[in-house]
Amino acid sequence: MRFRHPDGSTVHLAYCTNVHPAEDLDGVRRQLRDHAEPVRRRLGRDRLGIGLWLARDAARALTADPAALRGLKAELDDRGLEVVTLNGFPYEGFGAEEVKYRVYQPDWTDPERLDHTTDLARLLAALLPGDVTEGSISTLPIAWRTPFDEARDRQARRALGILAQRLGALQELTGRSIRIGLEPEPGCTVETTADAIGALTAPGAPPTDRIGVCVDTCHLATQFEDPEHVVAALTAAHVPVVKAQLSAALHAEEPHDPAVREALAAFAEPRFLHQTRTRTPYGRVHGTDDLPEALAEDGPLPTTAPWRAHFHVPLHAPPEPPLTSTLPVLGDTLTRLVGGPVPLTRHLEVETYTWQALPPELRPRTRGRLAEGIAAELGLARDLLTALGLKELP
Repeated sequence: MRFRHPDGSTVHLAYCTNVHPAEDLDGVRRQLRDHAEPVRRRLGRDRLGIGLWLARDAARALTADPAALRGLKAELDDRGLEVVTLNGFPYEGFGAEEVKYRVYQPDWTDPERLDHTTDLARLLAALLPGDVTEGSISTLPIAWRTPFDEARDRQARRALGILAQRLGALQELTGRSIRIGLEPEPGCTVETTADAIGALTAPGAPPTDRIGVCVDTCHLATQFEDPEHVVAALTAAHVPVVKAQLSAALHAEEPHDPAVREALAAFAEPRFLHQTRTRTPYGRVHGTDDLPEALAEDGPLPTTAPWRAHFHVPLHAPPEPPLTSTLPVLGDTLTRLVGGPVPLTRHLEVETYTWQALPPELRPRTRGRLAEGIAAELGLARDLLTALGLKELP
């Protein structure tokens, strides 16, 4: 979906296909046929943006076979789909029964992460619509926090520097600019916006015209970051927002209440990691790596202040009381990113990958119901954008 900003530029809205895990190229094609095109039809659009997730094997197949890449581009066109952004965070196995910490491997100390991201950049340059010259890729925020020492930090920084050089060469070759966004996430070495600014402005950091940040509004909310401060700090540090992922976290206002804890327990599932955080009246953030740890009888989190959990809940359907979502944080962030005289990012991606991890009674039971839910999320995002003065384009 495309929108005209009041300044005349185009803002792109997509939804991320990591909600339909596929490890190989045939799986990617099934995603387009069985899910993405039906979502487009439900929205009544001739064209729909998707934030494509290409697992390692799918990316390698496309890189090795130019004809397959041309075929994928033709299929996207035939189905009324376009790609201006990729989700490069998960490497493989995102549809496994248990993902948890595996999603952070390989990290930016492993040469395979550099090679995979380079492949993604080359593929995106080829997949961009003919009238688009800029693409974006989100990636993991360096590494999970442990074990991580100075030597590993230097390795990661060197890899990002090499990537920036490769992106520059790619632009010279294709005329298309592909930028990478580190995506701060609770529990990682780059956990907050301040961490991202530090990593991207330190001596020896990669050039920010190639590598910036991806602001995920679920992650931001889980860490109790303030959107006004976040956007102001990024602007002051001249760190660009390469893309923003529109997502909402799980919010529990009164975690001491047994009814609230019972409701939270329904979201403690075995597939994904659900980092949980609370903030003291003095502003300090405490956390656990997963929701079951927070809910344990002897859990380490204080219960005198609200909790937030890294669980991407559907934007249009917050959980029933006594829980809610951090959708207001998303709205505030979006206002500050694209509601001003100039958009601070032009790539927006709805990323609710946890539809099938919801409590059983909330999960969509058919493809049609899932398509309806994703279309409703995109409809909500569209309404937020038009309320900010952006005009939806055909």
